[in-house]
Amino acid sequence: MSTVMTKAINLKLVRNENERSEPEVEKEVVYDTKGLNLWYGETHALKNINMDIKEKEVTAIIGPSGCGKSTYLKTLNRMVELVPIVKTSGQITYKGKNILDKSFRVEDLRTQVGMVFQKANPFPKSIYENIAYGPKIHGIKNKKILDEIVEKSLRGAFIWDELKDRLNDNAYGLSGGQQQRLCIARCLAVEPNVILMDEPTSALDPKSTLRIEELVQELKKDYAIVIVTHNMQQAARISDKTAFFLNGEIIEYDKTDHIFNNPTDERTGDYISGRFG
Repeated sequence: MSTVMTKAINLKLVRNENERSEPEVEKEVVYDTKGLNLWYGETHALKNINMDIKEKEVTAIIGPSGCGKSTYLKTLNRMVELVPIVKTSGQITYKGKNILDKSFRVEDLRTQVGMVFQKANPFPKSIYENIAYGPKIHGIKNKKILDEIVEKSLRGAFIWDELKDRLNDNAYGLSGGQQQRLCIARCLAVEPNVILMDEPTSALDPKSTLRIEELVQELKKDYAIVIVTHNMQQAARISDKTAFFLNGEIIEYDKTDHIFNNPTDERTGDYISGRFG
């Protein structure tokens, strides 16, 4: 195992030792996936997926390209349905309700489940209007309330001090790392319960990546976070639980320190140590 990987895992273990000194509180299951299968036409992309996701935890999803990580993430807010040839079976319950049931309004789901993409995608508007857009869509027109939401959201994404004097500037003028934190702030503005992140730091420099990782650790105090990542060190550093996907299946899903230090399945150890992937 590489020195960098060992260092990341050791840091994780130190954090876990600190957390063990505090009594564990039973956390609410936000998502519960049972027997999920998904096909793109004739291609069986997800196979009998079973896993739960709890509040106030970071769940990392790892695995090689094409293994189903991002597909699964996009089932959690039903974005996968934008592909016309998709078929599913099984169920995903969100707070006890099956989101795959056609009676479950997708608009209600996406209000409660935010999404941050691999490439920052700010709107071609001012920084202020990027944050205020969601609340306005939901009927908030009062300027004072919108001002409060914009400040609270930017503070929540740890970027208020950098942008408070630039609120009327176009968001496209921000750096890549700032744009990604702006997108996280835009997500926070509609007060979701869950934040989905699809490789949010893959296009960022190390300093910006660190800022996002620090932000994730703060956000998990209030949100369930699910993050897809190819970065093993990142998964070891920031997640509480890790799911290893391979060929559309979950090979192993457990606490992150167990996955990285004592995996049950040989394939998990092989992937983490870089023997394939």
